Amino acid sequence: MTTPKPARRRFGMIRQLPSGRFQASFQDPNGVRRNASDTFATRAEANDWLIVQKSLLVRGEWTDPDRGKVPFAAYAGRWIDERAGLRPRTRELYWWLSTRYLVPSFGTVHLSAIDPSMVRTWHARLLDSGVSQSMVAKAYRLLRAILMTAVEQDELIRRNPCRIVGAGTETPTNGRRYPWSRSAPWPI
Repeated sequence: MTTPKPARRRFGMIRQLPSGRFQASFQDPNGVRRNASDTFATRAEANDWLIVQKSLLVRGEWTDPDRGKVPFAAYAGRWIDERAGLRPRTRELYWWLSTRYLVPSFGTVHLSAIDPSMVRTWHARLLDSGVSQSMVAKAYRLLRAILMTAVEQDELIRRNPCRIVGAGTETPTNGRRYPWSRSAPWPI
């Protein structure tokens, strides 16, 4: 009795590399071959990755990983410029927060490379450096809004990495003026 041949794979491809590890790939909706970012120790792990990719495609949730290869600074600048109806002070605040707190940390990083760990580190570093909790909350809300647009409207990334509970909450400022205001200096 002969052993039956395994059924031909319907989605994707798995191949064993000379190292003994397995590489999985599939064709995206545009016909581009997409390899897994890592290799797998077993064929079953590679198959599991393909199942997830097929599921994302079927549900319409698969995102081209190349779409998120946009530097944060360029996207954030365009995001602020495209906000129709912003009051001049709000637009000024967004530019100030962006250039002061966001671009130095995320400026050259691709949107798809920003992850929750990176956001947590940035948030903690700002608080540890003496930036007020209120100002950090404003910067966090701006970062979250920019990245939410990248998820929901532009579909550049699959999920917003801003997930710190309570990070956007600020305390009252007791009537102090803000440093981004060109018309009034920061009180000493």
